[in-house]
Amino acid sequence: MATDDLRDLYIEQVQDMHSACRQSEEITRKMAGVAQAKDLREALERGVEGIARGRDTMAQLARAHGAEPGGKHCKGMEGLVTEARKDVLEERYTDPDTRDAAIIAQYQRMAHYAIAGYGTIRAFASRLKLEAEAEAAQECLDKSYDGDRVFTEIATGHVNRDAA
Repeated sequence: MATDDLRDLYIEQVQDMHSACRQSEEITRKMAGVAQAKDLREALERGVEGIARGRDTMAQLARAHGAEPGGKHCKGMEGLVTEARKDVLEERYTDPDTRDAAIIAQYQRMAHYAIAGYGTIRAFASRLKLEAEAEAAQECLDKSYDGDRVFTEIATGHVNRDAA
């Protein structure tokens, strides 16, 4: 479908982010199941909850415009999930410490994709004067940044050292 205005592009981005959340939620849950470090496993479990909140927020934003949240499949996140599955679940790294480092690397790639998506959605919503929607996207963005920082702390605190 051809789109000619920012509102259409905005809705498409919201749907794309909804799809990204659905995909990353599933793989994050699976990575939590194989993480060795307790703090990493707990951070992943919190990550699943945060991703679900983001997914629900994107669904609300899409529906506010009469669009179905599941109207688009995010191929970008599909690629990231494929890489995470290969590196983490298909046991490319069999050493548990190295696998934990791979989990963090893959999770942060997905988080950075979410940061880009939420930031774009926020910027579009602001430009369209959809202030409540811009605030909702900003909250998702802030939570994504917070999660990313937690994973960096876990990596630099002990996981990368243990994997070396």
